[in-house]
Amino acid sequence: MTKIRAIVTVKGLVQGVAFRHHTVQQALRLGVTGWVRNLHNGDVQGCFEGEEPGVQALVQWCHHGPSRARVDRVIVEREEFRGEFSGFDVRY
Repeated sequence: MTKIRAIVTVKGLVQGVAFRHHTVQQALRLGVTGWVRNLHNGDVQGCFEGEEPGVQALVQWCHHGPSRARVDRVIVEREEFRGEFSGFDVRY
């Protein structure tokens, strides 16, 4: 299978609703590595790496997020797979 990398920026009501926590849970379930963090402007950003189906599933999940979130827009940038992560965590 093809391994891919995606940088995802999620806009809307995505901070204060456990978006990062749920992203970590979804990533671990899907076998995706990388990180997720809050940005100062209220967005959430993540870097996802792994097998293409898992990364795509996590990106699709970001379009709705956890139940308390309101996602207005998701920006996805594809990059070359680097294989630099061994797990998935929250960055501060």
